Amino acid sequence: MKKRNIPDENNKKATRGFYAALGISAVMIGSACFFAYGQDGGKGKALPSGDTVVDKRADGIPKTTSYRYTVTTTPRTTTAVVTTAPERVMQPVITVEIPAAEVVTDVPETVTENSSRSDRLENPHKPLTDTGNILAPFSAGELIKDPTTGAWQTHNGTDIKAEVGAEVYAVSTGEIMKIENDALWGVTVVLDHHNGYITKYCGLGTDLSVQEGDTVAGGTLIGVVGGTADIESALEPHLHIELTHNGRYVDPMMYIK
Repeated sequence: MKKRNIPDENNKKATRGFYAALGISAVMIGSACFFAYGQDGGKGKALPSGDTVVDKRADGIPKTTSYRYTVTTTPRTTTAVVTTAPERVMQPVITVEIPAAEVVTDVPETVTENSSRSDRLENPHKPLTDTGNILAPFSAGELIKDPTTGAWQTHNGTDIKAEVGAEVYAVSTGEIMKIENDALWGVTVVLDHHNGYITKYCGLGTDLSVQEGDTVAGGTLIGVVGGTADIESALEPHLHIELTHNGRYVDPMMYIK
């Protein structure tokens, strides 16, 4: 019988040990070569097996730079619109003539009932027998519409209704300072009482009982109502009487009642 060759177990173990030592040597040699390559390049370290190696020595990669932002302002184009103003047409000036009215530059103070007796006329007398019918009172500086002229103006006296020919008397003692035939107020007599008071009678008849320079007492006949004041011709026949005190108009009816 043929004798079978049975491998020796010891031989098998020796063979396995040889190949194992050979494999370990190969791995060690490869690792040493890789490490030596990394030391020679000086650019990186050895990476574990299985990792991807990146060559950081690649050229053309710019360095990191801090950028400065620059804002560029684009100029805006503006189109100017010029509008030509139309020529001004000069309109004709229309002048309206307004009738002249009586102008009083110094508005007088009004004397009231509370004024002291020392500021009043001495021994006052009525200018007419009947002074109860007043057509137009003293306006105390207020503007009123004149029925004759239609203008707004002050009425500086009092208009007392009276028939033409009614007798007119001096309201107090005084001197006939002036007599005139005024274009507006007709026949006028001015009586100065020499105490700051002056009485003015307007619209008298032409036949007077006094003349300039005469000294008269209160109640002396001066003349008659004549209706000669054209500026108040729209009213019924009347006596227009004015009274001033130290140059200021006052209400004559406050003194002669």
